[in-house]
Amino acid sequence: MYLNKAFVIGRLTRDPESRTTPSGQRVTSISVATNRTFKGKDGSKQEQVEFHNIVLWGRLAEITSQYLTKGQEVMIEGRIQTRSWDAQDGSKKYRTEIIAESMQMGSRPGGKPADFTGNQDQSGFGSQPKENIPPVETNEDVEEIKIEDIPF
Repeated sequence: MYLNKAFVIGRLTRDPESRTTPSGQRVTSISVATNRTFKGKDGSKQEQVEFHNIVLWGRLAEITSQYLTKGQEVMIEGRIQTRSWDAQDGSKKYRTEIIAESMQMGSRPGGKPADFTGNQDQSGFGSQPKENIPPVETNEDVEEIKIEDIPF
């Protein structure tokens, strides 16, 4: 079994760039910055920033270009993909991107959560009201998974 899954929670570094392919499909590109804080060898607080290239297709691309702006929080779930092409100077270029499968908008800089459904929660990310979430059904006939059964 293989898994290619990425979760990124950060802020947009620029406004979304949207375009349409020759076949008529909508595609939007965004860049998301994430940071982590850690203690260095000398005990001082260090911060490291990573920048992630995100590509959104179809309805996600439309929503992103319509509702997101630079500085806004966003959570992206998707898969990692690297593409390559030949540059004009003859060199081979590579770009690693996250192809978004789902997206949640967070708060705007200095503001309240921006959720196009009109719902807000305290985490900064939009959520459905509790009464609209369907109950999880359990199947009590399912056998318990044993650690010995896991193949890795």
